[in-house]
Amino acid sequence: MNRRYRKTIIAGNWKMNKTPSEAKALIEEMKPLLSKTKWCEMVLCVPFTDIQAAVKAAKGSKIAIGAENMHFEKSGAFTGEISADMLKELGVKYVIVGHSERRQYFNETDENCNKKVKAAIENGLRPILCVGESLAEREQDVTMEVIRKQVKIALQGVAAEDIKKVVIAYEPIWAIGTGKTATSEQAGEVCAKIRDCLRELYGARAARAITIQYGGSMNAKNAAELLAQPDVDGGLIGGASLKSADFAAIVEAANQ
Repeated sequence: MNRRYRKTIIAGNWKMNKTPSEAKALIEEMKPLLSKTKWCEMVLCVPFTDIQAAVKAAKGSKIAIGAENMHFEKSGAFTGEISADMLKELGVKYVIVGHSERRQYFNETDENCNKKVKAAIENGLRPILCVGESLAEREQDVTMEVIRKQVKIALQGVAAEDIKKVVIAYEPIWAIGTGKTATSEQAGEVCAKIRDCLRELYGARAARAITIQYGGSMNAKNAAELLAQPDVDGGLIGGASLKSADFAAIVEAANQ
């Protein structure tokens, strides 16, 4: 982490878990554990059906509420989809874009991610753009070719003055929900190279200010080691964000 230049952000991704009443109960459980946070911004990205309950439960705390996905169009014949301005009116501050599960199960492309990133920014939301390689791509030694392509396409047309609103989450696909984690050195190396790519696109000053999270099975035990890497500025947390004590421990590691 480097707090001198950029924010540390710990974001939970609840995926398809928790009913509204369960969401309320979990956030109420988390609030006292997270009340003394100094340096770290905290976000809970929850299912659409939980957003209203989560915003209400988090009111008065330092927890921001995010969404797990959105459509890039403002309105129209897109049955089952939710737009950025719908999220904003509910009190959402962040939205995850391009999570590997969206890419895998719902055919989300880099081009779609680009449209979503721009729609989020235009509507005052902060996109958390997910990028990452599969196990086969890592073994073939094309990790950075894959990630550079994802970053470049997803940020195409995003103005220099807007890039600071984007959060990048490096999530190696082989480490999501598998219990496997990139070593701190692996995570740090890729996050540093992502920053190099951003430097090429937007210049050194802009790249230095962008928060880059690690998002592959970060947990209470390995958070401190991962966050000690200079280019790892937070985490996108899956399973551990559904356990108040574990999420609080990760936030505590980010506050050291």
